Amino acid sequence: MKISTRGRYGVRLLIDLAEHPKEDRVALAVIAERQRISVRYLEQVAVILRRAGFIRSVKGASGGFALALPPTEIIIGDALRTLEGDVLVADPAPAGIRESPYRECVRSMVYDRLNERIAGLVDRMTLASLVERASSLDRASSGDTAGEDGETPPTGTSARTDESFMYFI
Repeated sequence: MKISTRGRYGVRLLIDLAEHPKEDRVALAVIAERQRISVRYLEQVAVILRRAGFIRSVKGASGGFALALPPTEIIIGDALRTLEGDVLVADPAPAGIRESPYRECVRSMVYDRLNERIAGLVDRMTLASLVERASSLDRASSGDTAGEDGETPPTGTSARTDESFMYFI
């Protein structure tokens, strides 16, 4: 499974807007510079996210983009499906070659389960949780393991899963 550039850039756009909530509207050129993304490509992604209701835009000299919903209400799975279609692990069945029904059944079971797990992961992940996890990883990489409240962030399976997801973004 590979998330396309459109999917990665779309999630990065959402993260950037969520990480800068005090900025009422942000110009795409500013986001593109912060994220090191082509403005033209980011415009295409922003149109898709705006039409789907994830972000809103204001035209004019002081215009720009902002989240249309609170980060706690933006589900990463919904955003990825908007940008990518279904996020699925491709079945590597050889094209045009018939296999035994047993092999087809086993392959189907494996890929169906993988796809269910992936969908479950991204459908439980909100933009807010992704931004918080990214902040925790940034603090950890800078040596500051305490959160805003002075607490050390918890570690566990979900944290490792989020780290793996952040790698793709």
